[in-house]
Amino acid sequence: MTPLRTLALTLALATVGLHSASAQSLIEVYDAARAYDAAFQSAQAAYDAAESRAQQLRAGLLPQVGLQLGVSRAPTDVRVRGLPSTDYNVVSQTAGISATQPLYRPANAISYTQGQRQVEVYRAALDAAAQDLLVRTSQAYFDVLGAQDTLAFVQAQKAAVAEQLASAKRNFDVGTATITDAREAQARYDLVAAQEIATENDLQVKRLALDQLAGRAGIVPQPLTATGTLADLQPQALERWVEQAQTTQPSVRQARLALEVARLDVKKAEAAHLPTVDLQAGYSAARYPNGTTTVPAHFSANGGSIGVQLNMPIFAGYSIQNRVRETLSLEDKARADLDTALRNVAQSTRALFFGAVSSAGQVKALETAEASSQSALEANQLGYQVGVRINIDVLNAQSQLYQTKRDLAQARYNLLLTSLRLRQAAGTLAPQDLYNINALLASAPCPSAEQKPSDTACAPR
Repeated sequence: MTPLRTLALTLALATVGLHSASAQSLIEVYDAARAYDAAFQSAQAAYDAAESRAQQLRAGLLPQVGLQLGVSRAPTDVRVRGLPSTDYNVVSQTAGISATQPLYRPANAISYTQGQRQVEVYRAALDAAAQDLLVRTSQAYFDVLGAQDTLAFVQAQKAAVAEQLASAKRNFDVGTATITDAREAQARYDLVAAQEIATENDLQVKRLALDQLAGRAGIVPQPLTATGTLADLQPQALERWVEQAQTTQPSVRQARLALEVARLDVKKAEAAHLPTVDLQAGYSAARYPNGTTTVPAHFSANGGSIGVQLNMPIFAGYSIQNRVRETLSLEDKARADLDTALRNVAQSTRALFFGAVSSAGQVKALETAEASSQSALEANQLGYQVGVRINIDVLNAQSQLYQTKRDLAQARYNLLLTSLRLRQAAGTLAPQDLYNINALLASAPCPSAEQKPSDTACAPR
């Protein structure tokens, strides 16, 4: 094994060992982000509020009962011509209970149904927020891993160039190489050193973004295993993905439910022409301890009532007709919004499907390119030693190898992220998909039976 390959292998093993000791898995970071992320918490609160609002609308179908209690005192001075004046202190004590049960209120029934549909709308919004959090967490997680890989490759390239620079200087000192070789190696070393500074800064930025998302400081992601890869896309037919997206994608579900709510709005507006019927009942009791001006002695009066009340709208200044026209226009708008959502989801699903297929092909091609670049570097190093290659050939081969390594690492992350985004576009993204990716991380512990779905595949290593 060449010194260069030994150095690269040592760096890789040291990196994996360092991160595996105290690193956090993708599932751990997602759990932290789920408890901390403001956007997800907002969607959860909106869903809870919608459930409570729907229960409020149910009150329009249930009885309304009220209790009334009252005490009053009315000093009264009665004067009759030819008779002495009389003072009365009339005290009344009253109590009553009344109840109303809607018998026929179509608008109230429609409002309650609308409330249930609104709960489903916010449920879809919560699902969308949960899927978005899954993707954002994975993106931030793999951004850090990608930046770490890039830094490791740049540092390995810097060490390799430093070795080549030292070799060029030694050859120049003994007269077997020109000063050009040393200057070319020095220039390449300075360039890689500048790249290292930029890469370190990028890594710090990516780490801060991940810490902010999860609400924790100093998160260290577990690296991806060198052989870890996802299974092929299932299903492999594009149109099945599109069909799934147009059925279960949260934005489509929201648009479809919004159209249903708009249709109910039309029915509710039209119901304003209809009569309403209520069952009313009541009971009251009054007590007059000192009597009244007409009945000077103590007495009480009790009474009850029960009946049906009909209210029939006759004319409301054309407000009902205009309200119906308004809701019909809003229904047309909701229908157009649904068409837009279906088209956008189909387009994004197709684009992500082709992106996933392309990413898988890129990974395979770059794996082959990495092996070829490694062979090319070794051939150039051997040629330089025997004098048939010059120093710049070795430097270029080194640069090509490490660029290929960086591209391969990034392509693997892109493949994982694209597969998640494809499932997000199809509306099927779930924590189960994160468990599948988590199983590809180095030393990622399998979740317990209480923490994972029963169908999670997690084989021990």
